[in-house]
Amino acid sequence: MLKVENLNFQITEDGKTKKIIDDVSFEVADGELLVITGPNGGGKSTLAKLLMGVEKADSGRIFLDGEEITDYDINHRANAGLGFAFQQPPRFKGMTVEKLLSLAAGKQLPTAVCCKLLSNVGLCAKEYINRQVDATLSGGEMKRIEIATAMAKEHKICIYDEPEAGIDLWSFTMLVKQFEKIHKEKKESIIIISHQERIINMADRIMVIKDGKVEKTGQKEEVMQGLFMDNPVCGCMDEESC
Repeated sequence: MLKVENLNFQITEDGKTKKIIDDVSFEVADGELLVITGPNGGGKSTLAKLLMGVEKADSGRIFLDGEEITDYDINHRANAGLGFAFQQPPRFKGMTVEKLLSLAAGKQLPTAVCCKLLSNVGLCAKEYINRQVDATLSGGEMKRIEIATAMAKEHKICIYDEPEAGIDLWSFTMLVKQFEKIHKEKKESIIIISHQERIINMADRIMVIKDGKVEKTGQKEEVMQGLFMDNPVCGCMDEESC
């Protein structure tokens, strides 16, 4: 179980201090799928980075299965059982996709396993297994490879930051099936940051973040009606087309 207590994070720009995450507390139970949604700029991605240790919180505490990981760096959090898929994945010139998947898994993966991981996110394995993870890959291709790396290893809890962004509808459908499979097996908890209605509908619970604060949280049925009445969620696959 993940437990977050009174998390705070602020930045200073041009001599002015702005609070990005404001006293956020929540829990994620074993095997639970929590979807975090809310307006753009509300602090969702920052919260994800604080959980993974990409950014360091100013105050607050984070626990994983009763073990405090607040002061752990990224590597220690990964070893403790946290996984993370960036909204904008980094590129690694000179590294092949197959090598990246093995590094993510923490062991040398058979080529057949790497191919299966790529196929699960809508990529033709033969075309991508030996590609370099560099600027020759499009944003959508990088996004799917990033998600495959997160799925290459079992975690206690894995965080996906807007996994639907920049991918086509067919790949998105395959991705949803993978989330449904993981959720059904209950082998790990999942946090997904998303605006996409189909992903929100998969949730056990929904948490709405606005202006850095938890505006609303609860079981899916409790939150859904108000969420779509008060703050309609776009079902588009490409936010730029809205």
